[in-house]
Amino acid sequence: MAQTNSKPTPSFAPQLSVPATYMRGGTSKGTFFKISDLPERCQVAGEPRDKFLLRVIGSPDPYGKQIDGLGNGSSSTSKTVILSASDKSDHDVNYLFGQVNIAKPMIDWAGNCGNLTAAVGACAINMGLVDAENIANSIDDNEDSGICEVRIWQENIGKTIIAHVPVYKDANDKVQVQETGDFELDGVTFPAAEVKIEFIDPVDATSDMFPTGNLVDDFDVSGCGLNADSVKATFISAGIPTIFMKAEDLGFAGTELQGDINSDNELLTKLEKIRAKGGVAMGLFKDVSEAQTSQHIPKVAWVGAAQSYTASSGKSVDASDIDLVVRAMSMGQLHHAMMGTAAVAIAAAATTQGTLVNQAAGDGELTEVRFGHPSGTLLVGGKTELVDGRWQAKKVSMSRSARRIMVGEVFVPNDSF
Repeated sequence: MAQTNSKPTPSFAPQLSVPATYMRGGTSKGTFFKISDLPERCQVAGEPRDKFLLRVIGSPDPYGKQIDGLGNGSSSTSKTVILSASDKSDHDVNYLFGQVNIAKPMIDWAGNCGNLTAAVGACAINMGLVDAENIANSIDDNEDSGICEVRIWQENIGKTIIAHVPVYKDANDKVQVQETGDFELDGVTFPAAEVKIEFIDPVDATSDMFPTGNLVDDFDVSGCGLNADSVKATFISAGIPTIFMKAEDLGFAGTELQGDINSDNELLTKLEKIRAKGGVAMGLFKDVSEAQTSQHIPKVAWVGAAQSYTASSGKSVDASDIDLVVRAMSMGQLHHAMMGTAAVAIAAAATTQGTLVNQAAGDGELTEVRFGHPSGTLLVGGKTELVDGRWQAKKVSMSRSARRIMVGEVFVPNDSF
């Protein structure tokens, strides 16, 4: 009988390597891709793209650790970013963000990540997505450093963001992104270069920044396990849809750290019920059951008057150094610092006189506030206006930092997407 030289088909799937950059932005970390580097079927929205990114990060993981991926078992690090050259006038780069669920096979594309926004400008420059002439012109003649203004189109929410990225000339006279420096950001261990971020018109002129039409509402929280069936709330859609409540109405002090909240399953269940009801009140959900498929929005936050406390690092935060305290939930857990998009909401609400956030900060006409969060403090600025009976946020600004941690290739099994 004749023998054949054909080889049996492998019973395993080879791995595919894809160029990627792993970056810290603000108090978050994420895996960044240039869209043209992705497998062709992942260059458009759909199941293959989601499955690919889930596998990169290591989700879904019933153990909650994402050991077999680049996530670290935290909502602050379970993130992906896709960048592309922008086809919009006066913009340099398109920025698409995906919040990867740790335990479920789900990516939430509904909102932005304000922290990773700080890394987008630098990453876009390093990926060659920003015009070389614009980069070169960022440094004046006879100068060795400057600021490159990167105009970002945030695809998830359809908004313009400007990143002011520090750059310098290296020994070969080539312009490079400056990543190291002496700017300290609470929630990040090491100092780095400061990146100033401006969120331009974070609320559509045709939309309501306060979706209920009120600066403060009586919020029905019956069945949520609180001592009252109704609490005061400010519902705002700026940066990211957020429900602000008074810390005292939730039984909190406003100085909570992660250990005070995240290990209490009964408390987490209460907060999730409140989030679901808030989503209905804001018009995000028709029914509370829809909250299960949209864990990224809305956010739940609570505020209180300025008070002294000890941050998670052991650093003392003095009441005289802040205007108010704020705590916020992210993906079912108390955030270790503050989400960048929630900081936008804080800035917009604080600079609108009459909101709960503004009241906690002293109930005055404010242009900026410094708030205390679990890791320390953050200064944010904002400008809001009442136009034709509708509040609008014209601009919100803050400073963050960003740094490349790894540039190389990520490996993903071929049969996973």
